[in-house]
Amino acid sequence: MKPTMMFTIILATAIVLMTVFNINLAPTEPIALSKSVEASALYVCPASVPFWEGLANGMSMLKKPLLIGFYFALTLLVFVWAWALYQNLLKDKFVRDAYKNPWAYTKMLFWAVAIVCLILYTPNHFRTVKVNGTNTNWVLCESNTPGAKAVNEVNVHN
Repeated sequence: MKPTMMFTIILATAIVLMTVFNINLAPTEPIALSKSVEASALYVCPASVPFWEGLANGMSMLKKPLLIGFYFALTLLVFVWAWALYQNLLKDKFVRDAYKNPWAYTKMLFWAVAIVCLILYTPNHFRTVKVNGTNTNWVLCESNTPGAKAVNEVNVHN
């Protein structure tokens, strides 16, 4: 096994184990709240808007046309595979070359969908919230995250 592959496997394993066992590289002191308020508090952190977040927000306006395009391409993919299968059944023998174009189209569609999904659904996409009374972007975070603020849960909405 190549050293880069082994390093990738070890790194992925370490990340999974650190996540499962809640191991932090730089833990900080959590925000201390009184017991009466603690049950109704959510912790939010200010969200920066890096390049990828801005790109994802811009592409979110194109979500419906992208979805229509995906279903159109998927329908074409089904017809291309069906045509290759039909050609093989018609000749009553397996011809490998009939499946080259459908397979290439399948790979192209898969990677196009994967890249678009990675751009549209950045990690902050699922954590982003709105806080009543503010105009800034917020993400849900833990009480020990630097910059975290405790907010009453009724003021936080998606």
